[in-house]
Amino acid sequence: MLAPLSAHADDPSPLAPTGGDLSRFLPKDHAEDGRRTLGALPRNLGRSFIGVFSKDNLGPLFVGVAATGTGALFDTQAKNFLAGKADDLGATGATAGGMTVMVPLTLGLFTAGRFANGSFRAFSYDATQAIMVNGVYTQILKTAVGRKRPDGSNRVSFPSGHSSSAFALATVAERHYGWKVGVPSYLAASAIGISRIESSKHYLSDVLAGATLGIITGRTVVRTNGEPTGRQRTFSLTPMTDAQGTGVGVGASVSW
Repeated sequence: MLAPLSAHADDPSPLAPTGGDLSRFLPKDHAEDGRRTLGALPRNLGRSFIGVFSKDNLGPLFVGVAATGTGALFDTQAKNFLAGKADDLGATGATAGGMTVMVPLTLGLFTAGRFANGSFRAFSYDATQAIMVNGVYTQILKTAVGRKRPDGSNRVSFPSGHSSSAFALATVAERHYGWKVGVPSYLAASAIGISRIESSKHYLSDVLAGATLGIITGRTVVRTNGEPTGRQRTFSLTPMTDAQGTGVGVGASVSW
């Protein structure tokens, strides 16, 4: 006589440990990082690239598009007003927001974060990923739009890459550490954006578009990486017998 199969939703597997601390059975760094592991980076990048189009970003997108459109009306005035008024700021912003600084900075943060614990580990991971995602979308838009720079040097003016990178980092910092860190980070990003107008490398609307893109990519990365990992589904079979011991069978246990 065979005992009927049994399935128990939400019941632990008979082979799983019961009671006590289960963290030792989890993958390394699971409790601290969740999705933020080196092996999961390619998958996380894919999720963030897609996550940019989430409905959660509609609010910042609408505000950014409106600000960019309004700023376009004042592109010439802003350029003329700032021209030659802060040469040092322009030079500093060109260096601080450029890839020659951003790439080593984020790689350094990522490397340091792998040897750290807690909030800095998560921040450095998200900052690196945000720069990657933001950089790809910035280049796509630059190529698609083909706007000439104010100084006429080339046709990759829109959006401002310096601004998008700076605002992506500022957004990640604000999401992890709150407004005490977020405010000075956004002020520094704004200074970089202004410096690009002052140096005739971008129009006001380029900077506003870059800021919008950076904010969207930064918040997307933190949100997607912060989501809990999916619950593991288990299925196991165990030998069973009836109460009289006269029959044998198989019991099935399923958890989800």
